[in-house]
Amino acid sequence: MPKAETLRYLDDGSIELIQKDIPDPGPQEVQVEGGACGICSWDVATVKMKGQMHPPAPPGHEGVGYVTKVGTEVVDLKEGDRVSGGGFSTIRNVDTRRALKIPESDLPDEYWIVEPVSCAVTGIDHCQVKAGDRIALIGCGFMGQLILQGLVHTPLDQLVAIDVVQSRLDLANKTGASEVYLAGDVDVAELKAREFNVVVDTSGNQAGLDLATDIVKRGGKINLFGWLKGQTATFDPTKWHLGGFTVVNSAPGSKIRETFAPAIRMIHKGIIDLQPLVTHTATMSEYPGLMERIVAGDKTYIKGVVTLS
Repeated sequence: MPKAETLRYLDDGSIELIQKDIPDPGPQEVQVEGGACGICSWDVATVKMKGQMHPPAPPGHEGVGYVTKVGTEVVDLKEGDRVSGGGFSTIRNVDTRRALKIPESDLPDEYWIVEPVSCAVTGIDHCQVKAGDRIALIGCGFMGQLILQGLVHTPLDQLVAIDVVQSRLDLANKTGASEVYLAGDVDVAELKAREFNVVVDTSGNQAGLDLATDIVKRGGKINLFGWLKGQTATFDPTKWHLGGFTVVNSAPGSKIRETFAPAIRMIHKGIIDLQPLVTHTATMSEYPGLMERIVAGDKTYIKGVVTLS
């Protein structure tokens, strides 16, 4: 039975590297080795909140790797295939429903982090874009940038990006946002007058949700994509009632179709490009140190990926 290097999150905010025996894959599983796994904001919150994050993040869920064994009932995958799936483990067994084959590509593993792109597909789907729409995007972190990359390929009249970090706005502008604004400089009344059909909030904080409430048009839509970590969030019921807008939760569980295959196609065609977004990489042994820098507030950070080879 092979041993894998993996990890677990401890309640004091530390990350413990451990070894684990990996059995043969089940009938509908493949055994996957190497590759890479993305660091999710859920991972960051689990470390930062020191045991107060409920539920805590699993040890990675944004993996990609190479098939080394196939289960007895697997017919569509073979040894050597590069597939999505798995977490922070150098060897892992992955259900074939999540282990989708990645086409032949020169892109390194760290740019084939499919799972978050599949989440962005759901976020874009819930925008229900119509030609000539005006959309505001609040939050230009990793997930916001993915959604932005998708939205720039739609026939919008305006696509406005808002964030608290100028470098992220610079990237959004380069990607194709029609206008960008620092959150502290926003003229709420002026943006409200734009009559945004959809405001996508990927910020994951209360201020982002409040701003979305203030600038969406009457009868428009707030697409709540970001996860406000913790137990409570608030809203002004009078503004929500009088605004008459729809609030849609575009978390992964709200998907209206299977999203991994579209995500893979979008990466393969270059519609979604992770290369400008992956700002930090680390080996498994380097991961605890990288997480310390992320939690400390490294302003250059957008997305981190742990290499598992």
